[in-house]
Amino acid sequence: MAYNVEQLLKMSQQDLDNLFTANVAGPIPNGQAKGTAIVAPGTTFSPEIAEFVSFFAWEGKTFDAEHGVLSNRLLHFGLNAIIAEVYKGDSWLDGKECIVLDYSKTSIVAKWIRDEIRLIQPGLYLGKVYWSKKRLIDFCLEFPVTA
Repeated sequence: MAYNVEQLLKMSQQDLDNLFTANVAGPIPNGQAKGTAIVAPGTTFSPEIAEFVSFFAWEGKTFDAEHGVLSNRLLHFGLNAIIAEVYKGDSWLDGKECIVLDYSKTSIVAKWIRDEIRLIQPGLYLGKVYWSKKRLIDFCLEFPVTA
C-alpha cells in the first residue's frame, strides 16, 4: 500500500506503531527532507497541529549520510540547528534495527532526545521521538524520489 502524509495523520497510534514495526530500517537517508509532526494521531486535531508546528517551529531535517549526521531545519526560514548523530541500532519500540537520530552527544538543548526512523516506502520515513525512554510523538520525513 502506498502512503502519504495525510493518511499518516489520520492513523491511530496503534496503526502508526504497527506500520513502524512492519517495516525495516532501510538505508540511512541523504539530503533534505520535509518533516511533519504527528501529534494526537488519529484525531481531527492532528493535521492542524502538524501545520502549526511546520510553520512556526520545525520544517524538517537535512541528512549527511556520508558523515553520519543531520541538522534540523527550524523556523519558517529554514535555520539549520540541533545536530544529531545518525546510525543504525536497535529500536526501543520493538528491538529490531532502525535508524537512530541521537542528540545525546551533539546538542545541549536536545541531549535527552532520541528519534528512530524506518523507511515505509521510497522517499518516506516514519519516526518516533523519545525523551529519555519516554515516547513523545511520531513524525514523518519526505525525501524527493528520483526515478
